[in-house]
Amino acid sequence: MKISENTLKILAKIITGDSSLTQYRSGPMLVDFFNQFGCCDSYGQGFPSRWKYAEDKLRLINGKTELKDIINAVFDAREFLGKDLNPENAVDHLNQYLKFDGFEMGKVGEHFKVLQIGGVSVQFDSPFMESKEINHVFIKDQVLKCDKKISEGDFEGAITNARSLVEAVLIEIEAKLSPYPLQYDGELIKLNKRVQTLLNLDPSRKDIGDMLRQVLSGLTSVVNGLASMRNKMSDAHAAGYKASKHHAKLAVNSAKTLVDFIFDSYSYQKSTGRVE
Repeated sequence: MKISENTLKILAKIITGDSSLTQYRSGPMLVDFFNQFGCCDSYGQGFPSRWKYAEDKLRLINGKTELKDIINAVFDAREFLGKDLNPENAVDHLNQYLKFDGFEMGKVGEHFKVLQIGGVSVQFDSPFMESKEINHVFIKDQVLKCDKKISEGDFEGAITNARSLVEAVLIEIEAKLSPYPLQYDGELIKLNKRVQTLLNLDPSRKDIGDMLRQVLSGLTSVVNGLASMRNKMSDAHAAGYKASKHHAKLAVNSAKTLVDFIFDSYSYQKSTGRVE
């Protein structure tokens, strides 16, 4: 994570407390704070002004992963407990500058954390969003985790959740349509083939047009690609390749497009008894 000099100076004031938006940190407190993130300083004679020390430390860390950890630590909800301070005011102030660096502070659970601007673009609502069934809750969780992990920069994790989303939806559809659903053995491609047959979406069908056949073949390729990406780039195995943001967005958006089509096809079949 790297931020501009202007943002860095604003962040330094937030860390020192000179902005009056966060707790005041004395010189010794600042040393203790930065030492949590790899610094080995001590407070004593010749110590620079608080603001200069904070800025110099941030310049050394700028561009490293520790910078995100530092910002998250400053906005940890526990830092504001028992103090007459509103973390949202500090968040709004920093976000005015962070946005120009491609980041923003967002609420994650009880804390505010650094998120990347420009996550996934494909959005859809699972028909099971309001359901309390365990498998339906799992599907909802995978949708949320895909978006969250891309925003947090966990691209390998996002790819893992993209595959998990597809797996969960296919397993659920098979359970609803097949009188004798098979126990899932981890073979995503075989599972997809069975669901295609149940939904009459097999691209090898002779009674469908070439245009639809190409689309269905493309969706099959999406499943094959997700299986391969998960093995080579996700956090589920020792990754052969380092995933980047565009890889994760491709995986997540493809997974969402696929399961959205599957949901629509299932709903159509359920209401009409056939699929187009």
